[in-house]
Amino acid sequence: MRSPALLLALVLAPMPATAAPPEGYFELKPGMMLESGDSWRDGERHFRLFGVQACLRGTFYTDKAGARRDCGEASLAVLAAYIKDTTPLCAQVARSAETIFVSCYATIGGDRLDLANLMISSGFAFASLDARGMPYHAPYAVAEQAAREKRSGLWQFADVQHPAILLGQSTISERLSP
Repeated sequence: MRSPALLLALVLAPMPATAAPPEGYFELKPGMMLESGDSWRDGERHFRLFGVQACLRGTFYTDKAGARRDCGEASLAVLAAYIKDTTPLCAQVARSAETIFVSCYATIGGDRLDLANLMISSGFAFASLDARGMPYHAPYAVAEQAAREKRSGLWQFADVQHPAILLGQSTISERLSP
C-alpha cells in the first residue's frame, strides 16, 4: 500500500507543459481552419464535433440593441474562443466518407469538460438530430433544453431558429422539388 504522502506528492506533482495527449487523442493545432461552430479542416481532413449542430451561417437573430446578427458567426466565435482558451484534445468516434466525427474535452481549471456539452449548455450550439428527429446523443438534448429554459446564449433572442427546423425544411423542399 502506498503512503498518503507519496499519493499526495503524485497528485500534486506538476504536469509537464509538453505532456503528450492521452493515447487516441490529438490536439487542435494552429493552422486548422474553422468552418462553422461545429466543424473545421486540418489540411485535407474535415472534422466535426459529434452530436452537435451549430447555428447555420446565413441565418439571423435580432440582438437586444435591435441589430440583425448572423447566428452561425456567433456559434463559430464561441467555438473559436473555447479552442483558444482551453486547448481541447479530441478523439475520433465515427467517420463518414468525408468527415471525421470527434469528441473533444476542454480543460478548465482542473476539470475536463466535454467541448460539445460546453457549446450546447452555453446556448451557442444545439443537439444534432438524426433523420427521425432523435438526438444522436441524448444528454446533449437535455443540455439544450436546460440552456433554452435558462435563456442562455442564443436562446435569449426571441427570433433565434433551431437549425434542425431549418435543415428539416430544406430536406422537405428538396424532396418536393422536381
